[in-house]
Amino acid sequence: MEAVRLTRDCDAVQIPAGNTVRLPAGAEGWLTQALGDSYTIQLPAHGGLYRIAGRDADAIGKEPTAAAATPAAARPLSEDSVRDELRHVYDPEIPVNILDLGLVYDLRLEPQPSGKSRVLVRMTLTAHGCGMGPSIAMDAQRRIEALPGVESADVQIVWEPPWNPHMISPAGKKKLGIE
Repeated sequence: MEAVRLTRDCDAVQIPAGNTVRLPAGAEGWLTQALGDSYTIQLPAHGGLYRIAGRDADAIGKEPTAAAATPAAARPLSEDSVRDELRHVYDPEIPVNILDLGLVYDLRLEPQPSGKSRVLVRMTLTAHGCGMGPSIAMDAQRRIEALPGVESADVQIVWEPPWNPHMISPAGKKKLGIE
């Protein structure tokens, strides 16, 4: 964990609720995770965990990133481009993306009359009581809806089949040290 102090007011997503809040300059806490293009910070005086988007990284002394620069945003919409975007979605408590964790069970594109697509995702969580579920699903939905060619996204959390560690990809197992 690394100490952080916000150098400016900054929008963040409250974890696990998923609410967007405005954090004030001067707030102090800890950087608990820096994965994908977002940062999870713990601010005890403000009631918990918050996710800061990469574009606002300068507020905590990091280099800003542009979400639009991801490879998926530069390609035509496909299931593969959506999967590439989901590789930037993390459970704030686990250093492996939701695809490599094996949390995404189904992904479909439905063409719409507008010429764009509706994206349907069925995913699960590592545990039934995981309080991060709404935040993770919202992050996935926002990322998908930001892709060119997407009209809307519907990310549903399901519990069947139950997740287990055997669903983690080889790359995810390597990252977790459970090869």
